[in-house]
Amino acid sequence: MEKEAKLYPNCESYVWLRSCEEEIIHPINGEITGEIPNWLRGTLLRNGPGSLKVGSMRYKHLFDSAALIHRFSIQNGRVTYQCRFLRSNTYKKNQAAQRIVVTEFGTEAVPDPCHSIFDRIGAIFKPGDTITDNAMISLYPFGDEVYAFTEGPVIHRIDTKTLETMERRNLTESIAIVNHTSHPHVMPNGDVYNVGMSVVSGRIKHVIVKFPYHEKGDMFAHAHVVGSLKPRWILHPAYMHSFGISDNYFIIVEQPLTISLVQMTHIVLIRRDTGQELKRYRAETFFFLHVINCYEQGDKVLVDLCAYKDANILDAMYVHAIETMQTNPDYAECFRGRPKRFEMNLTDPNLTKIEPRCLADIGCETPRIDYDKCNGHSYRYFYAIGSEVDVEHTGVLIKVDTKTREMVTWWNHDCYPSEPIFVPSPDAKGEDDGVIISALVYGKDDRRIDLLVLDARDLTEIGRAKFTTPSPAPKCLHGWFLPDKC
Repeated sequence: MEKEAKLYPNCESYVWLRSCEEEIIHPINGEITGEIPNWLRGTLLRNGPGSLKVGSMRYKHLFDSAALIHRFSIQNGRVTYQCRFLRSNTYKKNQAAQRIVVTEFGTEAVPDPCHSIFDRIGAIFKPGDTITDNAMISLYPFGDEVYAFTEGPVIHRIDTKTLETMERRNLTESIAIVNHTSHPHVMPNGDVYNVGMSVVSGRIKHVIVKFPYHEKGDMFAHAHVVGSLKPRWILHPAYMHSFGISDNYFIIVEQPLTISLVQMTHIVLIRRDTGQELKRYRAETFFFLHVINCYEQGDKVLVDLCAYKDANILDAMYVHAIETMQTNPDYAECFRGRPKRFEMNLTDPNLTKIEPRCLADIGCETPRIDYDKCNGHSYRYFYAIGSEVDVEHTGVLIKVDTKTREMVTWWNHDCYPSEPIFVPSPDAKGEDDGVIISALVYGKDDRRIDLLVLDARDLTEIGRAKFTTPSPAPKCLHGWFLPDKC
C-alpha cells in the first residue's frame, strides 16, 4: 500500500512532540559560524514543553508537557548551552510514581470523557481544586530574580546560572488570586503588573495586581490589587493569556471561549490612576493568546494583537491532533490568525463596536517588540514566528513594519525558530538598531539546537552557535534575555 501523501509537507510537526531524555547540567560549548557580536553579552533563558512522557504514560496536550528550562550564555563571541527540568511538585510526584498523578491543562490523572478542555480551563478558577504547578509557559524577572510562569497561581524561582529550581511561590498566599496570565508586564522602574482571578466570599472578579519593585526586599510581600473588573460571565470567566498596558490604561480583552453571535468580544479600558473601568468596546468575536503592544495616540487607544476567528488553536495542540494533522484538511484553519489593530476612540460612547484592520497578511505568533523602550508606547516594528502550517516556508521569523505593513522574513530549510527576542545595540540610533536572537531546532536532526543571531534591520544572519545534544531537543515557547550588568 502506498504511503498516504502529507497534506502539509513543509511542516514537521514532530518538533513539538519531542521529549528530552537527558538534561544538560554542565554548559556545553557551541560551534560558531559567522560572528556573534562582542557587545552581545548576557543570558537567554527559554521555557517550554520538555517531555510528554511519564513512565509508560503520555500527556495528551502540548501544554501538559513537563517544563524544560533552557539557558544560552553569550560571552565574548562564544555561546554555551544547558537545559534542566523544572522541579515542580507535579514533576516530582509524577517522577516518583512513574505515572501521571496530577491533572493538567488537557490531561486528567483520572480521565473523565465528559470534561472538555474548556471545562479544565474553567477548573483553575475553583480555589478548592488541586492545580498543577507545572510552570512551562514563560519566564519573567522580579527584581534580580527570575520566575517560571504558567496560568496557575504557583511560580518557581530559577537559578539563572545553574537552572536549579530554587523556590516555589504560591501567589494565593500573598494576594487573593487563583490564577493569572502567563505574561505579566515588567515596567522600566522594575514594578511588575499582572491580571488574575480573585474569588472572595464566592464572588469572582478579574483583578490587576501590582508587585512594587524593591531593590532589597520581597516584591511579593508588597503585592496589592490596583484595579478590578467584574466578569461578564460569572460562571465562565474569560480566558486571559496576556493583557495590555499603556501610559494611562490597563487593557483587558474579555473573550468568550464558546463562540456566540450574541457574545461579542469586549475590550475594556481600566484607568491606571483609579483602577476603575473607564469604558468598553465591542468587536466581532475573536480569540487571541498574545498582545503585541498597546499605546495611546491623541484621543485614541490602539491595541495590537494576534487574532484568530475562534479558539480551535487550543484543540489543535492536543497530541493526537498534532500526530494526525497530515491527514486533517481542517487543521491549517486552526492557525489562520492575523496580527490586527483595534483603534478605540476615547470620545466614543460605551460599547461602541470597532472594526480591526490587519497589520500584515501573514500568520504569526509569539510577537516581540523593543520591549524596554516601546512597551505601552508608540512603536513601529514587531517580530514573530510564522504560525501557518500550509505555506511553503513554515519555519519563518517575521519582521512587520506596522506603519507601512511591509514584511521581512528569515527562513532556512528544516529549521524551526523560537520566539524572536530583540536586543538593542549599544547606543542604538533607531527602533530596529540591534539584533534578534532565537533558538532553532531542526525537523530531521532532533539532537541539534542552535542559537541564531540576526540583524534586526533586515533579518540577515550575523552568526549562530550550533549544539549537539545527547537526546532530542524540544521546541520552546517563551523566554527572557538578561543582559550582563556593566
